[in-house]
Amino acid sequence: MNSKPILHRDDPKAEPLVGNVKVTRDDWLNVAMDVLISDGVEQVKVLNLAERMAVSRSSFYWYFKSRQHLLDALLDRWQATNTAALIAQAEAPAETITAAVCNVHRCVVNTALFDTALDFAVRDWARRSGKVRRMLDQSDARRLAALRAMFTRYGYEAVEAETRARVLYYMQIGYDLAQLNEPLATRLSLVPHYLYVFTGVEPRPEEIEEFSAYAKRCWEGGSSHEPA
Repeated sequence: MNSKPILHRDDPKAEPLVGNVKVTRDDWLNVAMDVLISDGVEQVKVLNLAERMAVSRSSFYWYFKSRQHLLDALLDRWQATNTAALIAQAEAPAETITAAVCNVHRCVVNTALFDTALDFAVRDWARRSGKVRRMLDQSDARRLAALRAMFTRYGYEAVEAETRARVLYYMQIGYDLAQLNEPLATRLSLVPHYLYVFTGVEPRPEEIEEFSAYAKRCWEGGSSHEPA
């Protein structure tokens, strides 16, 4: 067992917690999130998490009534981060539809804004749980509705707005699932062409420049502190 677990504290410079030290609710949630992403929901167990943090299980029950309570908190956090972020980006003001899609694509390059690994972990979890499947379906519907409304704001008719929203959303899910690991330069070189495919409109050069600069800052800086 690792005697020096590194926890994702609010202060990343804080010393790791070791031994029988009281940990916070966020510590339990953050380690549970890591396990969910790396090992799946079956491994999100109180004893497993306690061993990873080198603490007693007793502190868990200061914050959670049960393992199910913890799992529900994980889902709440996923909804409050990923789903909320994508909707907020779709609703962000923009002068053109191509700039609006660039706003949405900030979720793609900024992991602090939208955690793709967490999204896939929840999708995998949904294959094993009807409750999570229903939540995922509701989340997908809310995200698609926000994208559809985005296209509608820029004058697209209902059917075209629906179709373009689906193409934009489901293409990105498949893109991430493929795990292409392509160089940043390659991906950015295709952005103008993707924007044209998504919208039917040629993007402005300044929109490409702004998005490319944002993406480079996120990827070079670990995506941890870049604002939306």
